[in-house]
Amino acid sequence: MFRVVAWIVLALFLLVVGAWPAAAAPVALAFAGAGVVASKIPGMVLLGIAAIAWLRHRPTPAPVKH
Repeated sequence: MFRVVAWIVLALFLLVVGAWPAAAAPVALAFAGAGVVASKIPGMVLLGIAAIAWLRHRPTPAPVKH
């Protein structure tokens, strides 16, 4: 029984290790592309966008209880 479980675990390990680079490649390429696009936008523009997003979505203050 242990030998069968060991073979199954080995087969699953080899499948995962063999499939991991192929599965991770599109994600890595997407992050690299997003990094290139983000690097082309000036820093002041990014700060302005962040400030606008924060002002639109800032938490509302809790009402004061007397």
